[in-house]
Amino acid sequence: MREHVLGSELAESLGGRDRLVVTTQVVVHQRQPLPGVGVLGVERDGLPVGSHRRFELVVRDQIDRAVVEILLGGHAASRSESRWRRQAPGVAKSRKESVDRAGPPAYVSRVTDALLLEAELAAAITAVAEGGPPLDFDAWARRIFAHQFERNAPYRTVCERRGVTPAVVARLEDVPAVPTAAFRHLELTCGPPEAVFRTSGTTSGPAARGSHLVPNLALYRASALAAFSRFVLPDGARPSCVLLLPSVAHRPESSLVRMCAWVGEMLGRDAEWFVGDRGLEIERLLEGLGERERSGEAVLVAGPTAIFADLFEACRTRGRAFRLGPGSRVMDTGGAKGLRRPLSRAGFFRECWAHLGVAGYSCVNEFGMTELCSQRYDSALADRFHGRNLAPRRLLAPPWLRTRVLDPDTLAAVLPGATGLLCHHDLANAGSVSVVLTEDLGRTVGDDGIEIVGRVAGAMPRGCGLLLAELGPA
Repeated sequence: MREHVLGSELAESLGGRDRLVVTTQVVVHQRQPLPGVGVLGVERDGLPVGSHRRFELVVRDQIDRAVVEILLGGHAASRSESRWRRQAPGVAKSRKESVDRAGPPAYVSRVTDALLLEAELAAAITAVAEGGPPLDFDAWARRIFAHQFERNAPYRTVCERRGVTPAVVARLEDVPAVPTAAFRHLELTCGPPEAVFRTSGTTSGPAARGSHLVPNLALYRASALAAFSRFVLPDGARPSCVLLLPSVAHRPESSLVRMCAWVGEMLGRDAEWFVGDRGLEIERLLEGLGERERSGEAVLVAGPTAIFADLFEACRTRGRAFRLGPGSRVMDTGGAKGLRRPLSRAGFFRECWAHLGVAGYSCVNEFGMTELCSQRYDSALADRFHGRNLAPRRLLAPPWLRTRVLDPDTLAAVLPGATGLLCHHDLANAGSVSVVLTEDLGRTVGDDGIEIVGRVAGAMPRGCGLLLAELGPA
């Protein structure tokens, strides 16, 4: 078992463990058991979906590495409530002997193939982030397509209507894409969701909010934190977090909020949230920024671009300006959505310098979507840290996310630098649909980036409409 997956302390301790408690998502009734692992507490065929029950895995020999990776990936009890424990030697021996004599329990279960795949991918992404071997994107993409074809019924429908199966795919470009509009109408998931994230509805209205059902939060967490570290914290800084967002308790269906909560946990700092039931808590925010300015510590200020605009306006009207400590940075997202007045990118940089003392090269724009588990980020901070030219600024992706630019009508690839619809291939979407066609217009910049130039106005592009029709009734 690899220490970079498990951690040295846990890897050393596993040899003495023979029991652990896991949640329902880890266990489903199957015909074949995972070698060396039985399950106690399963009283009938199948398991109650959405149950909060916990089940006890009895490890008869050495625990399988894949099981541990899933447990560490977020499906076991958290460390604070974990019931990892040693049995008294006599009890452990008695339990082991009784299991061996009786053979597998009447209802033997195993960790699902779906969770195994997602746990393995989460571990691979984390390894890349820690300097490990690169991902084989093509191999993972083919494996994930086969997995989604088997387990995601609506997606399998569109694949079959196009005559595309895992056996006949010659190029990754042939893996069928699903338009973002489909997330408003269908449950595109490969298994019971651990979380459901919903779009804001700012573009199409609240009645047309899409839902992304995520079976494995551990994979989303691994992807989000690895990309955030790569582009927002390339220098390894550990700033305190000022979040211009509601907390997870207020917005549990927001993927952005969940990601920022994980960032705070990763940094080991108490993240402060400054959006409450009545919106931005401006007086408390100004007080908090003042305290951090006086401390001289590095600060990460993160939130939607529109909320930053409200902060800048409050600073102007109150005559406030802050000089946050060295190493401070800004991460904004959402672009022009929700802005009450126009604010160009250059204007945003000027405001950050004037009101927060954060230079433009330390301002990182994030491009994320509820329908994706991976994000792109502005290149400037990473380029500066690695000694590269800051121009042109572009949106960079982690190695497990690729984007193509397609003609809105034919869905054929456009020439480099030409504008078209953005189609993302996100390996971290292994639990839903990995290829997602958006209504965003963009173009490639250089050989590693893209630029968002807007959204399709008016009717849905013909190419998106045709794909959506393929997801309808047979």
